[in-house]
Amino acid sequence: MKNLRLYLSFIILGSAAAACNKDYLERLPQTNIVPEAFFNTTKDLETYTNGFYVKDYYQTDDINSDNISSYSGGGELDLLVENGINPTTVGGWNDWSDLRSFNFMLDNVSKTTGDQATINHYIGIARFFRARFYMAKVARYSDVPWYSHALSNLDSSLYKPRDPRTLVVDSIMADLQFAVDNIKPDQGNNTRVTKWTALALMARFGVFEGTFRKYHDELSLQSTASTYLQKAAWACEQLMASGKFKIYNTGKGAADYRALFASGSLSGNPEMIQWVDFQQSLGRGNNTHAVLGWTWSLSQSLVYSYLMTDGTPFTSIPGYAQQGFVNVFNNRDPRLAETVAYPGFSTTNDKSYYIPKPNLGGFDQLKFYPRDPAQRQGWGADYTALPLFRYAEVLLNYAEAKAELGTLTQGDIDNTINQLRDRVQMPHLNMGVANATPDPVQAAAYSNVTGANKGVLLEIRRERRVETACEGLRFNDVNRWKAGMRFQDSQQGMYVAALGGIDMTGDGKADIAILASPTDTSALAGLPADVRASVARFYLKDNNGKDNNFYLENGTSGHIMFTRDRDSKRVFLEPKYYYRPIPLSQMVLNANLKQIFGW
Repeated sequence: MKNLRLYLSFIILGSAAAACNKDYLERLPQTNIVPEAFFNTTKDLETYTNGFYVKDYYQTDDINSDNISSYSGGGELDLLVENGINPTTVGGWNDWSDLRSFNFMLDNVSKTTGDQATINHYIGIARFFRARFYMAKVARYSDVPWYSHALSNLDSSLYKPRDPRTLVVDSIMADLQFAVDNIKPDQGNNTRVTKWTALALMARFGVFEGTFRKYHDELSLQSTASTYLQKAAWACEQLMASGKFKIYNTGKGAADYRALFASGSLSGNPEMIQWVDFQQSLGRGNNTHAVLGWTWSLSQSLVYSYLMTDGTPFTSIPGYAQQGFVNVFNNRDPRLAETVAYPGFSTTNDKSYYIPKPNLGGFDQLKFYPRDPAQRQGWGADYTALPLFRYAEVLLNYAEAKAELGTLTQGDIDNTINQLRDRVQMPHLNMGVANATPDPVQAAAYSNVTGANKGVLLEIRRERRVETACEGLRFNDVNRWKAGMRFQDSQQGMYVAALGGIDMTGDGKADIAILASPTDTSALAGLPADVRASVARFYLKDNNGKDNNFYLENGTSGHIMFTRDRDSKRVFLEPKYYYRPIPLSQMVLNANLKQIFGW
């Protein structure tokens, strides 16, 4: 209990420091944990590392990516492509106290007595979290200062310059390798970091860094890309060979996929490498109900990525771009209707249908929404378990790494991509066919993909986008592939054939109407009186003749588009926008910090 009180005092004081406006370089977080009275036993280490899980790092959306049509909350990506970010306006660079908490333990663990394997287990956990911290820093800034110990305001290295990306990445990999070698493989029901979590993170980072180096010639590191792809493949192979994990497939098709994101518990689910437990009895809830029609919708480009049930691209259908909302869902990969609110979906599991809203695009996110009304108890009180690392991503990472290395076989495809397709009863991917006839839409989206494996690599990217949609991976995927022009694209919503009533539930009756303005209701003239009275109305212009937030690409028909993108042209500058500037205030405090790539 004494140790717990000490730890809680540390957390409270650290939180108070974080709440101050003082920068971490001006005043580092202090602690009243006295090392001489703490870190003496492995129990102390357990108590301390339990605090690392306060931030679960789960994600339930793809905000700031091309998977979003419109986000009314104003994301960083929108600001970036509108030239609204610069060193004086950018956020970030303010979470270094997290790093200090990891390093503080690592600085003092040498005095811990007890079983060395157990000590190394907790050292591995601290190094896992340090690696994850720095992975995010590299993804955002590339070169960053590497700190391997907890600094004081008297430390001479406090004001050091950025360290090279190569040094930081190698340090991350060293941390992950130690974690893999020393963290215990079994930790209860997989809600804590294990050896397998460390391998999953190594695989994720290896694919990230390997492909980033391959495609980003501005780094001049292409010759080293294969090292990280090989490490990713190795990590995946360890997980695959362990026999501990498999794709969750009970033969229920789409329902098995849904269960990964809307279940009350994921304990015992063979796909979960690590997950987060939210239960009313634990006093822990989330806000997953907010994914559905709150401040964003999903993009037309994501919806069009899903294959037909016969395995052919939706975009190969004549007139695909003029398919109305209901028709878009016909004969599609079942994962589409588990990700996007489909015609006839009900939040109450009855005939009270959910009506998507066109002002954000119409393709409202369904994935992660708690399907059982009993799971939705209010703000911060949704009780669904959420995945942190799942085996499906491991299989995707393995297929991609092998394809990029040029060592992919049909057997690899069968053991990875085709397992994901089997779950939802989709046709298998054939490597030879894919390479012989690459999908032209995919090829145009990723024009820098070349070589003998071009077709299959494009399909692996499609599978990754579809399988992991809304899990927070898309932004880094587009960045590492050097496909930033996808962020420049003005993302669209559903297709609207004409002004007037639109059936959104599939029952043949209009549920909404898009009209020119509140004073022009002529487009409703052909509707029955009861329908005219009940439809939800959305207007292109308000009572004063001012444009609303959306319009139709052809004036009175076409895909839903957004006035923000029309009025502030989206521009993605390469390579500058693959990185973020350091806030100017930080550079004033530390003159050794220099900006990167044009900032």
